[in-house]
Amino acid sequence: QDNSFEQFIINYCNEKLQQIFIELTLKEEQEEYIREGIEWTNIEYFNNAIICDLIENNQTGILAMLDEECLRPGTVTDDTFLEKLNQVCATHQHFESRMSKCSRFLNDTSLPHSCFRIQHYAGKVMYQVEGFVDKNNDLLYRDLSQAMWKANHSLIKALFPEGNPAKINLKRPPTAGSQFKASVATLMKNLQTKNPNYIRCIKPNDKKAAYIFNEALVCHQIRYLGLLENVRVRRAGYAFRQAYEPCLERYKMLCKQTWPHWRGPARAGVEVLFNGLGIPEEEFSFGRSKIFIRNPRTLFKLEDLRKQRLEDLATLIGKIYRGWKCRTRFLLMKKSQIVIASLFKRYA
Repeated sequence: QDNSFEQFIINYCNEKLQQIFIELTLKEEQEEYIREGIEWTNIEYFNNAIICDLIENNQTGILAMLDEECLRPGTVTDDTFLEKLNQVCATHQHFESRMSKCSRFLNDTSLPHSCFRIQHYAGKVMYQVEGFVDKNNDLLYRDLSQAMWKANHSLIKALFPEGNPAKINLKRPPTAGSQFKASVATLMKNLQTKNPNYIRCIKPNDKKAAYIFNEALVCHQIRYLGLLENVRVRRAGYAFRQAYEPCLERYKMLCKQTWPHWRGPARAGVEVLFNGLGIPEEEFSFGRSKIFIRNPRTLFKLEDLRKQRLEDLATLIGKIYRGWKCRTRFLLMKKSQIVIASLFKRYA
């Protein structure tokens, strides 16, 4: 119920993770259709970049305003920090405060005067401004780190390398918010170089009990995880896509024209294959380098046909092998019989 600085930076990290999820799934999904020349009706979805900018902008972001308050001379309190936010962020559509110049929140009794509210991707969160400045300015004084570095215990000395007199840095240590922002930026840079797979876990109830399904809780998690937009884009688009070469290699056994070898371009082979299987044209589209299949049931049908064809081929191979084995044995017995008969006739 009471959200302070710690919850604020946690929610900031969640916003950044949601942003990269949007970029790697929804945005990339639609951009791939454009690259492949697929006819596509663009699906609108909410991009939370505006919320991330509200928090992390170097000039007008909340973290920048907080650092500025911590560094400026004079009397600095949580109230002065909130006052600064009310001046800088008053017109932002995702920032709410009773003390701001925006009159629409003056009579909002659910928002105390010492709080501000941010409309996050998953919903509105109210933050108690008390403690923001002190928690952000939680610095380790230089003389303390130097004292720890002079300790005789090797572990304690290793934990405080900044206390080494040879490495004294006269610059002010970074604030907690700045350190967290840098860590999040490093995490985002690392994730963007990967190809992540997302597993979304839904908690059915807060009691960790079986056979209890809290619909409101589940719906909240679905909205929070961005699954509605993801499902909307997926349903409007194509559930499966694959390059022509591996697709032809996997399903070529389903068509007489492409089995066992197809002489020609892979795309032409896939066209012959799909036309030969009688799949409706609205169920697939040909891109520049990939085949796109709209519904999962079409893919399941292909897999079922492939499974049945593999069984038929295994039966055919077994039949041919048994026939070859029996014929080989018969020819060997026939040859042996001729040899035995000739020797017997010579003896007789």
